[in-house]
Amino acid sequence: MTNFAFLKLINFCMTNRRDFLKKASMLVASGVVGSSILSGCKTEPTSKHIGLQLSSLRDDVNRLGIQEVLKIAAEIGYNHFETAGYRNGRIYGQEPAVFKQMAADLGMIATSAHLGRNLSENRDEDLAWWDRATEVHAEAGFKYMVMPWSPLSGENATLDNVMRYGEYFNAIGALTAKSGIAFGYHNHAFEFTNKIDDVPLLDLLKAHTNPDYVFFQNDVFWTQAGDVDPVEYLKKHARRIKTLIIKDEKAIGASGTMDFEGIFNQAHTNGIQDWFVNVDQYDDTPQEDVQKSFDFLMAAKFVR
Repeated sequence: MTNFAFLKLINFCMTNRRDFLKKASMLVASGVVGSSILSGCKTEPTSKHIGLQLSSLRDDVNRLGIQEVLKIAAEIGYNHFETAGYRNGRIYGQEPAVFKQMAADLGMIATSAHLGRNLSENRDEDLAWWDRATEVHAEAGFKYMVMPWSPLSGENATLDNVMRYGEYFNAIGALTAKSGIAFGYHNHAFEFTNKIDDVPLLDLLKAHTNPDYVFFQNDVFWTQAGDVDPVEYLKKHARRIKTLIIKDEKAIGASGTMDFEGIFNQAHTNGIQDWFVNVDQYDDTPQEDVQKSFDFLMAAKFVR
């Protein structure tokens, strides 16, 4: 193999590890390149801090199981992730210590979790649920717990309900903070389009929550779908937004309608450290679109 061909092979390994590993065995068998080199390529860490919201591979979680899905994500090059699979004290059916080790064995970190319980008539039971969830996620090493939805839409979009949920979120955040976990709320489009006295619901939630206990995870796609410029929103609410969901219509960068360069530049200015790719709809298979999203971000100079 020439030096040029060898360098091309190594570069391919670094940027597209899953396809590389599929083809590598043929090169080993033919004696073209040593297995020790291929092994080194397989374990080379991704230099960029690129996270994945695991709901992007939700069908594969159901079909293959969480361990195989984490392996798929790791082989693509994602090095941390956000979960969407907490139930009854387990994360995707796993005990927290087991789940943490499962990720660590693949060189990954469980950074954030989507989970939630709407406010009921028994607030003590609601907070007990969050107390148990916090215990589980603290043991698994999570930094964030994010509620991805609320019933504050339609006829429920009243100022009284916003204030009730603001108080509820403050209580949850005070509880999670005791275990070193930050509590946040994730937006969709309706929190921008639904307004009370011409003030968007999301801004009202910010006004009725304590910054010490509640942060906001900004979904840049839903922000734009709510007729708000994500870059300007990041500028305006720099103090309250701690993490991002990086989303497009399908694979990241495919639509050409999202200003990802502006979004990432502003996120870096704000000091945002953690963000997660989320692919909700697909052009190809979920794995292929999650791969394409990773490739787009790895190639983008504005992503660190």
